[in-house]
Amino acid sequence: MDGGGLTELVVTLLVVLWAVTALLVCAGNAFWKLLATATRAAVVELGPFDAGRSDQRVIAIDAEPAHPSYWARQVWVDTAGVLGAGLRAPWRRWRSHWMATVVARLLQRRRPSTGARGGNPVSRLWLLLMAPGTAVGATLAVLLVAVLHGAALLLLALLVTVVWSGWLLAVGVLRGAERAWLLAFRIRAVCPHPGCHRPVPLAAHRCTCADEVHRELRPGRYGVFRHTCRCGVKLPASLLTGRARVAAECPACDKPLPPSLATTRVVHVPLVGASSSGKTMLMAAVVAGLRSWAANGALTLDYASDADRHDGSLLDRRLRDDDWALKTQGDQRAWMILVGRGRRRRLLYLYDPMGEALQGADRLREQQYLAHADGVVFVVDVLADREVRRRIAEADSGRIADARPAAQGPVDTFDGLSGELTALVGRRGRLPVAVVVTKRDVLDRIPSLPPAGAQVDGWLVQLGLGGLVRGFTHQFGTARYWSVSAFTATGTGALDPEGRRAAEPVLWLLARSGLRVGPLVDARPGGTGVRAR
Repeated sequence: MDGGGLTELVVTLLVVLWAVTALLVCAGNAFWKLLATATRAAVVELGPFDAGRSDQRVIAIDAEPAHPSYWARQVWVDTAGVLGAGLRAPWRRWRSHWMATVVARLLQRRRPSTGARGGNPVSRLWLLLMAPGTAVGATLAVLLVAVLHGAALLLLALLVTVVWSGWLLAVGVLRGAERAWLLAFRIRAVCPHPGCHRPVPLAAHRCTCADEVHRELRPGRYGVFRHTCRCGVKLPASLLTGRARVAAECPACDKPLPPSLATTRVVHVPLVGASSSGKTMLMAAVVAGLRSWAANGALTLDYASDADRHDGSLLDRRLRDDDWALKTQGDQRAWMILVGRGRRRRLLYLYDPMGEALQGADRLREQQYLAHADGVVFVVDVLADREVRRRIAEADSGRIADARPAAQGPVDTFDGLSGELTALVGRRGRLPVAVVVTKRDVLDRIPSLPPAGAQVDGWLVQLGLGGLVRGFTHQFGTARYWSVSAFTATGTGALDPEGRRAAEPVLWLLARSGLRVGPLVDARPGGTGVRAR
């Protein structure tokens, strides 16, 4: 055999040796160890597994005192960590162990396991010849692990994406269902407290631990069905899962809201009238009339909050002791009463502002609750009108003084209200107005005035207030008229029929919201004057 053939034989033997070595190293050792390294690194990345050990990858609680949902963002942090660790670990192991340790020692004719030098020239030569095959086998192993593990991690990422999409869809469906439910039942939550009266698209909710207030208690990044408070308490995140049972506060003024605010359609009814026109007495009569209907089983009635129940008790006590309601002082919180008939309920907001608050354009613009009004109860004290006073005989002046006439006539009050009310209501349409003539018990005892009949609007025209009646017709969508003696309907010796009559204006407005109380208004003989456009 010549030199060229010998060289070719030696090269062939070396290639075969290196190929066999590479195959043995790859299939018999390196592949499995590198695969185990990649898997272990991916699993450890989901740690830590030691109790009490902090983990910087976990997203911390921010201003909202709730633990972020795992599926909102943490899942992507963990997935990215698993992908990165699973792909980096085998290459680090290949570089640090197989290339920098095992192959390097073989090239130095040292045993790869102990680093000891070969005992004789033959063994040292054998170790040197093993180095290329080992390097190729380890490299082939790490490439196979990268492909296999990368495919597995890609499948994991795909599964995570599918689950995350399902979570996101659940958030959207629950939010959409809640929004659709609110729109279907025309529920518009508004803060009832003076100085605020702002819409409440999402109330703040106080945890039962009483230390944490959650301002994003809805399906979202803190949970789909429940949020876990910082203190560990789980709170329902949706109206569909019971959020209405959690104590609510206005996010703007931080004052408490009634539990039914988020689940019941609100009907906003301001009582508009001059100072001393009888608004507060009328409101007490309205509540008395609603109670009378509830006692007969025609309605269900309840106060929306403990504060309303307390205020109602104070007013009842005052009327029993003095037969007269105190004049409204300062800005008043809306009275909130739950009125129901059949399966339907309404949360009635009754606003009783100071008469002075309705005088002047600037002060009227401050009455933001008017922007949410579903109807207006306009309180008319005809004894405050100058033209009417001229028609009253001198002998009846004592009765007029005892009736405490309003400080401003109804025409002046209407003129100041009409333009600003249109600006505040905006595009929500023309409001219905229930016109209530108060102090009828006094009016019936003044012989110099024509008697108030069933057609109250016609009687107002007889008194010289035809311009006021025409103003109601043109300014409001629908106008209906009553004459009421709130004094007779409240306090000691109150008459139930008069109380029910006093409640009719509010019942009429509630009927226009879809509550089926129209028969209660129309059941009384005689009826009331109606003008509609």
